[in-house]
Amino acid sequence: MATKRKLRYGMVGGGQNAFIGAVHRLAANLDGQIELVAGAFSSDAKNSQTTGEQLFLNPSRVYATYEAMAKGEAALPADERIDFVSIVTPNFLHAPVAIEFLKRGFHVVCDKPMTLTVKEAKALREVVRKSGKVFALTHNYTGYPMVKEARELVRTGKLGKILKVVAEYPQGWLLDKIEDSGQKQAAWRADPKKAGASCCVGDIGTHAENLGRYITGLRIEELCAEFTSFIPGRKLEDDANMLIRYHGGAKGVLHCSQISCGEENNLNIRVYGTKGSLAWQQEHPNELKFIAKGEAARILRRGNDYVSDVAKKFTRLPFGHPEAFIEAFANIYLEAVAAIRASIAGQPSLKSSGSAGKKGTFDHPTVDDGVEGMAFIETCVKSAASNGKWTKFPKFQN
Repeated sequence: MATKRKLRYGMVGGGQNAFIGAVHRLAANLDGQIELVAGAFSSDAKNSQTTGEQLFLNPSRVYATYEAMAKGEAALPADERIDFVSIVTPNFLHAPVAIEFLKRGFHVVCDKPMTLTVKEAKALREVVRKSGKVFALTHNYTGYPMVKEARELVRTGKLGKILKVVAEYPQGWLLDKIEDSGQKQAAWRADPKKAGASCCVGDIGTHAENLGRYITGLRIEELCAEFTSFIPGRKLEDDANMLIRYHGGAKGVLHCSQISCGEENNLNIRVYGTKGSLAWQQEHPNELKFIAKGEAARILRRGNDYVSDVAKKFTRLPFGHPEAFIEAFANIYLEAVAAIRASIAGQPSLKSSGSAGKKGTFDHPTVDDGVEGMAFIETCVKSAASNGKWTKFPKFQN
């Protein structure tokens, strides 16, 4: 059968000196199910060619533009062309690249945030639905086994009714105006034309929101937001604070920052319910703190027999051997590949679950998560522009 082979993929973005492209390649390669065979790695054709050479690709499969890549791959025989494309460009290219490949019959794995605007996200969702292709969004923090354990604790009622969610994502790498020095990662994130209407919330705040939604299944009803650009001359915010009201009565506090001196990548979440609470830190991802009401705190550790079958499914190493960022990313690819294999095998009834509490065969963020992520960013931007006015979150039919 066609699925009893490695899946072939191509990459758009991820050329020399790019961070996230290399992470995607490492993650995709981890389980031996995927093979990189093509790419348009940079808007600079020479950079793309050099990157292809470093990755030992056939020069004929290294393209100067993503349009040429989509057209060239579609023209190849079915047993040679890519099965899916991985999009790791700056934000402003996500939608046009995804649409180009979807319309030519390819599945898509895309970095977040999915688009520049909600309007663009909804348009992309329509293309995904019409295409019938798999679309996976790399909210990679949902790939950690102990994040999945946290969601199982909520799903099985161990926390009772959720009352409060506190999510934080502080970093310190933009404390200086390094975008002016030519630092590539900072330059595009601080540019509204490439990043969109938000820097800090769009880059990392959306991860914190998605993590809370994935674990609890709660949907935002309204929020108020405060944005600050602490560094003079910076066009977009580098720090943000949000208060959240969820449907059903739960409350949330979310803050994200890229000017928090000394912080590295300290994404963390706490969830409080009527029967218990939990806490997880991305910098210590193999542990999950759980406190049942009236009992002592327990530290649950990845790989042990007492964790759920869901957490075990996404664990590669025995307990005591740390698993982290690359493995979590790889778990997104693992589930996306399983969904693509099902599609190739003619099993379209097997659905992906996404981050909104729905149950499905494959556990990866979907295009619906991309729409909700953009709605979160735009609602925060709107509230911040109104001096923190409570702002309704749009309702979507996923």
